[in-house]
Amino acid sequence: MSGVVPTAPEQPAGEIQSQMKSPNAAPDAPPDYNSHLVQGPVGPGPAVLPPAGLPTGCYVPQQPSSLLYHPTGGIHAIQYQPGKYPVSNQSAPVMWMPGLTPMPSCPPGLEYLAQLDNIHVLQHFEPLELMTNFETNNRYDIKNNVDQMVYMVTEDTDDFTRNAYRNLRPFVLRVTDCLGREIMTMQRPFRCTCCCFCCSCARQELEVQCPPGITIGFVSEHWNLCRAVYSIQNEKKEKVMGVRGPCATYGCGSDSVFEVNSLDGVSHIGSIIRKWNGFLSTMGNADHFEIRFPLDLDVKMKAMVFGACFLIDFMYFERAPSQRPSSI
Repeated sequence: MSGVVPTAPEQPAGEIQSQMKSPNAAPDAPPDYNSHLVQGPVGPGPAVLPPAGLPTGCYVPQQPSSLLYHPTGGIHAIQYQPGKYPVSNQSAPVMWMPGLTPMPSCPPGLEYLAQLDNIHVLQHFEPLELMTNFETNNRYDIKNNVDQMVYMVTEDTDDFTRNAYRNLRPFVLRVTDCLGREIMTMQRPFRCTCCCFCCSCARQELEVQCPPGITIGFVSEHWNLCRAVYSIQNEKKEKVMGVRGPCATYGCGSDSVFEVNSLDGVSHIGSIIRKWNGFLSTMGNADHFEIRFPLDLDVKMKAMVFGACFLIDFMYFERAPSQRPSSI
C-alpha cells in the first residue's frame, strides 16, 4: 500500500536480551564512522527519510552547506571539511613580476624594465566618468607579456583641475612597485594653449624623475603642421631620441602607432602603440598601450619612452574641455 513506510521485523525478546552486553565488555561491532555527523534540526513537519544505502538514523542536511555532495552522474560522494566550503565569485590574486636584485648604475625600481623589451599600459575603466562625465584620477596597470604586474601608476590631481582643464590639465603621476614604494614620478606643468602653437610657451612637456626628486629626462612636444612630434631628452635637456606619430592620431577602428626613432630619423628604436579596444576606446576612456623597445636599450631611456606614453595619452586620448555654446 502506498504511503506506508516499511519497518524492520520484530525480534523475540530473548534474542534482544542476548545481544545486550555489560558496559565493561569490549565492543565486538566495528567503530561507528558516522558519529561525526550532526544531528538534524528538530521542528514541526514530516520527517525526511535518509536516501537508500545510508544507515538508518543518519541525518542528511538539506541546506546548501551540506557535508555530502553527490555530483550528477557520479557514484562517489564528495565530502568537505567544516569551514572549507568552496567560495564562489572570489577575485583572482594579482600576479606580480618576481623581484629582482639591485643592479649597478640602475635607479632603484627600474630593474624590471632592464629585463623587458615589451610592456603593456592598461588604463582602468571608470564607470563614474561614463555615467556622470565627472573626471576622476587616472589609474593604470603596467604588465609584461605574461600578464604579470610590473608597476601601478596613479594620478595625483585635485578635482577642480581635472574637471576644468581635462586633457590640458597639469598632473603628477606616481609609479609604485609591488611593495607600494614610489619609484618614479612624472610631472606635467600647465602650459597656456591660447598662444600660437609655434610659441615655446604653448608646447607640452613632461618631466620624469627616478627616484622621485632626481630628474632623469624630459619629453618635449615640437610644433608640426599635421602630426605629433616629440623629442626625448636627458637630464640636461639634450635630445637623445625622437617620437613621430601618425597624421590621424585618433584612428577609429585601428591602432595608432607612434614610432620612436633616432634623431636623424634613420634608425628605428621602438614604438608606442595605442590599441583599439572598441567600445572602451570610444566611450569608456580606458586605453591600452603597448610599448616596445630593444632589450639592451639604456634603462633610463626605457623609462623616458615609458613616460612619453602618458603624455601622448593625456594629449590625444583624454576628453577635451567642454565648449559652452555661444549666445547669439
